[in-house]
Amino acid sequence: MTLGELSGHLTDIPMWCSSVLDMPSLDLGEVGDRLKAKSPGSGVALLEHFDRRVSTARARLVKSTDAELLAPWALKRGTQELFTLPRISAIRTFMMNHLIHHRGQLSVYLRLRDIAVPAIYGPTADEP
Repeated sequence: MTLGELSGHLTDIPMWCSSVLDMPSLDLGEVGDRLKAKSPGSGVALLEHFDRRVSTARARLVKSTDAELLAPWALKRGTQELFTLPRISAIRTFMMNHLIHHRGQLSVYLRLRDIAVPAIYGPTADEP
């Protein structure tokens, strides 16, 4: 992915929280190009988009019941079931870990462009 596509993909990942909580499964064959990363129009638009997605995901997660969070959720490709997990595990792995993984990729792009990497888990080598 280009830097713009990766950034756009990162802003979309929080919406998967609602998808996991609202649907019993996700069929990769049906979503196709909708999951393909798109470059954002601007940095401001990118942040606004991300903030909206996070706000929606957080609100949906807060109103979830234990029964919802423990209910099974599956990732499929057509008739093939790739995996089934409790929804809370799918949110942690499919959404949170995915977001963390791509955030790490983004930090590499920033370094390659000589842009200071912001603190993610504490101070970075770019901070005095």
